[in-house]
Order: sequence, then C-alpha cells, then structure tokens
Amino acid sequence: MTETTDELVDYCKTQAGLLSGRAETIGTEADELLDEIDEDIETLRERLEETPEDVGDIETEGESLEEKQAIVEAKRARMSAFQDLAADYLDLAEDITDTEPETALARIVDFESERDAPAYFDERTTILETVAEES
Repeated sequence: MTETTDELVDYCKTQAGLLSGRAETIGTEADELLDEIDEDIETLRERLEETPEDVGDIETEGESLEEKQAIVEAKRARMSAFQDLAADYLDLAEDITDTEPETALARIVDFESERDAPAYFDERTTILETVAEES
C-alpha cells in the first residue's frame, strides 16, 4: 500500500460516515419496531377490555412483545457500537493528520485489529483486511 496520510485520513472519515449511516438505519429499524410494539400493546389492551377471559392468549402475545423488546434492545446496543466506532475513527483521523504515511497506516491497522473493525463492514474491505491479504 502506498497511500498518503491525507488518503488515510479520508479513509478514516469515510469509515466513520459509513458507520454513522448504518447506525442511523439501525435506529430507524428500532423505532419502527417500537411503534409496532406500541400498536400491539394497544390492541392487547382493547382485547382484554372486551374479553377478559382471553388471558391465556394475551399472555402468549405478551411473550411475543417481550421478544420484540429484546430485539429493540439488541438493535440499540448495536447502534451504540456503530456510533462509538464511528467516533473513534474520527478521533483517529485527527490523530494521524500530521504523521508519516507508514505510521498512519500502522495506527489504522492496530486500531482496526483492536476493535475488530472488519466485523462492522459487510460490503467493504478494511485496511486491516487488505494488509492481511498482502502479507
């Protein structure tokens, strides 16, 4: 690899942007699921008021709501992880701005290795993966 420091800084900023976009998408998915949960709860309340004897069916649906809530919590945790990594990439971009390209590259490789960055990018190869392939 023969990138300049500016190219490596741009790479870090691009990675941060991609992660932020993914975090936003995950947040939207979580919000949609929360809206669905709210609708389901309202439907259950109405059913319970109409036919209190259907408690067994309502308990089963309540378990489904708990599963959806667990999914929302998992999405929020994932969203937070993406946001944190995005912020860390931006910090790294600032930190390597005035370094030699070789040093900047080594810092990115270490950074991505320590944070398992390739796991966050399904459709994009990280510098860590590229360097590993070249070795």
